[in-house]
Amino acid sequence: MEKTIRELTVRVREFCEARDWDQFHGPKDLAIGVITEASELLEHFRFQSDEQALALLNDPKIKEEIEDELADVLFFLLRFSQLFDVDLTKALLRKIEKSEKKYPVEKAKGKNTKYTKL
Repeated sequence: MEKTIRELTVRVREFCEARDWDQFHGPKDLAIGVITEASELLEHFRFQSDEQALALLNDPKIKEEIEDELADVLFFLLRFSQLFDVDLTKALLRKIEKSEKKYPVEKAKGKNTKYTKL
């Protein structure tokens, strides 16, 4: 069941409007929500080695918890974009273009160096 970003955004809007949550969803509140949910995602991996972190994803219960946190982050991103007229597809494609200039393949391939150090 593939959904577009637009379809997901409409579903989030319907969910929030049915609960009269617009009053709680200012830009600051939604930005806090993104960070809060991202930190809950991070909790699963904190103090884990790479091997341990990968092993977590093999446990169906923990993987579902991780998926829930990813969904929560996406929820807040979609809600922010819906309320404040941000076209996430356009924004992401624009950001990738900027990053392609900062990280040209011939300089960045196989490296995790910040663009200012390439």
